[in-house]
Order: sequence, then structure tokens, then C-alpha cells
Amino acid sequence: MKINDTAPNLSQRAAMMPASPIRKLVPLADAAKEKGIKVYHLNIGQPDIPTPDSFWNAVKQYKDRVLAYGHSEGLPFYRMNLAKYYRNVGYDVDPNDIVVTTAGSEAIIFCMMAICEHGDEMIVPEPFYTNYNGFSVMSGVKLAPLTCRAEDGFHLPPISEVEKLINDRTKGIIYCSPNNPTGTVFYREELQGLADLARKHDLFLLADEVYREFVYEGEHTSIFELDGISDRAIILDSISKRYSACGARVGCVVTKNRKLVDTLTRFGQARLCPPTLEQAGANAVLSEGEDYFREVMGEYEKRRNVTYDILMQIPDVVCRKPSGAFYIMAKLPVDDADKFAAWLLTDFNYENETTMIAPGSGFYATPNTGLDEVRIAYVLNVDDLKKAMNILKLGIEAYNRR
Repeated sequence: MKINDTAPNLSQRAAMMPASPIRKLVPLADAAKEKGIKVYHLNIGQPDIPTPDSFWNAVKQYKDRVLAYGHSEGLPFYRMNLAKYYRNVGYDVDPNDIVVTTAGSEAIIFCMMAICEHGDEMIVPEPFYTNYNGFSVMSGVKLAPLTCRAEDGFHLPPISEVEKLINDRTKGIIYCSPNNPTGTVFYREELQGLADLARKHDLFLLADEVYREFVYEGEHTSIFELDGISDRAIILDSISKRYSACGARVGCVVTKNRKLVDTLTRFGQARLCPPTLEQAGANAVLSEGEDYFREVMGEYEKRRNVTYDILMQIPDVVCRKPSGAFYIMAKLPVDDADKFAAWLLTDFNYENETTMIAPGSGFYATPNTGLDEVRIAYVLNVDDLKKAMNILKLGIEAYNRR
């Protein structure tokens, strides 16, 4: 079929939609693989830890012979057991506080659309999960970035700096802790400061708590533990990383705000229902106990230490040891991290192997920020991780000798 060059223009939204820094270099990685080069993927948070058998068994044993639509707000038995999970970790939650979504992504998009009119603003500490940029474009929300520094371990600046960003169009503050992409676990005092601001200025506070269990030092503070904001506190969650089930696409929103629950349910009705089979699997993995998390956490802590130790062998790297999640955000001694990440795939290999990383600029909303930073996802086994990080070290040396 001949392409018509006079086809109608697409929307401004289409033009504004950013490419993912996690995925935009995939064609270069594919081209390297076609040349016979092995690529170590440290660019994407795809764990290699097996999804629990309980998930697969629940899917295999699903009894209904018709894969039917489920409830728009999620299957009742899954919401009931999710509420038990949250109560077990200390949060006062019942099934009516939960709306199941098609992954954490839909949870974020739904909440942005429910809270904000087109052109309203949400404050977000940066660097942040890169897809917040895409979600904001899709929902017509403007992100107001609060820049955090590598030298400070990407902790929040003084609360006075946050308050300067609040204006008549500000509707909420969204943060992630433990953080993707930095691995930072925000202190209770930092989060209580955000909660106090949300109450003072009548804002919603949204907490992306996908990495709740992944804390190596210190402790995770949930938004549901903060004082004075039960009417405006929102948890955004997912099973993707907790149970190494990224492809299941099962997430949820948890909130005590009844109007918001009703709105999200109606949004859910418009897309009919979240995945049925995957909810059955997600329900089963909720039975995984402390032994499961102890083993997984021990493995990720080893990987973090390997990644950080090799980074510290590279002259002029700026990086604080992260306390959670499975990412490290680091300043590298390169002129342009986007060009360097591409160069690793197109022009460099060591013993026919190379490493793929995510350039840092895509994790920011402030232009020309993070240009010398990268996110490293330590999701490979320790032996492969050592190889990948040593290739990165050698690559930096070779890149700067050019």
C-alpha cells in the first residue's frame, strides 16, 4: 500500500510524547546482538529471579472454562486478600479502599486524570520513574520538578524549596520510595514534611510504593503511616517487582478517599476490567511469606554491593550507596551519557560482550539535567553483573581515550 504523505496531522499530545530512555536504545542493542555481541541489560528493571510457582499454579488451575470479564474494580477475592496483605504490613485497609488496575501504570494515569484538570500541575522529586513523563502527557498534567542531587544521595531538598513550587494549579505531590531510579529510601521526616504541605495547601499526596519490601538499610515509611492526611493519601502499587511478575500487569490504587475510589471505579468501567487470569496468579503469590522475601532481598543486596563497589573503582564517579529498590543512579565521567550509552552498543565490546544502561536525562523533567548520569538496574545474577559492570568500567576508559 502506498503511503499518503498528505495524511492528517497527529495531535500535539502525540508530538509531545517522549521516548523511554529505558527502551529507546533497543534497536542499537538488537543490532549488536545480530553481530553476535552479547548484551548485558542493565537498562531495564526486569528481574531474572523466577516468578513464584504459586503464580503459575494458580493460572494453570484456573477452573472457569470461559475467560470472562471480571469486576471493574478488581476481582472480589483478590481485593479481599490484598487488604489482608496491607493489614499484615501495618496499614488499616479494607477491600473497599482498593481499586485494582492494569499494572501500576494505569494506577498512576487514572489518579492523574481524577485529580487534575488539563494543565494542572503535580510536584515530583526528580530524577523520577521515567514513565511519569509519558503519563503526564497522556493525562494533560504538567509535572513541576523538584530537583534532587546525586551528592545528597537524591534525598529531598529543604521543604521550603518544595513549597516554592506550589501555585493555584498545583493539585498534588507524587513521589516514589524506595525510589526508582535512585534507590533512595526517603526518611520519615522528609515524607511527613510533604504530608504537612499537602494538608496546608489542600493537595493530594501520592506514594509509589512498588518497592516497599526492597530496603537494605533504614526502613520504609508508608504514606499510610504519616499523620493528618488520611483523606488525601494515595498508594500506587504493583506486583511487578515484588513478585518478579512484570508481564502480569496487575497493580492497584489504595486510598481512604471515597470520592476518588468511586471515580477510579468509573474509569475502570470504561476499560471494563483488569486482567482476570493474572489476578488469580497475583492472589496466589500474596501467600508468599517472609522466607521468600528474605531470600530475594539477600540476593538483591549482594547485587547492589557488587554494582556499587565496581562503580567506586571508576575515577570521578559520583554516587551514594542506595538503601533500597534495585537501581543505582550515578554521575559518570563522560561528556554525554546518551551518546556514551549508544556508543557502548555501536562501537564498543570487550571479548564480544557489552553493557546496556539507561541515560539519566530521561528521568528528569527539567531540561538539560542529568546529562552525565545513568541508571543501572542490578537485576542480573552476580556473575553476569560483575562482567557487565567491568565492561562499563572499561568502556568509560575507552570512551574518554577516543
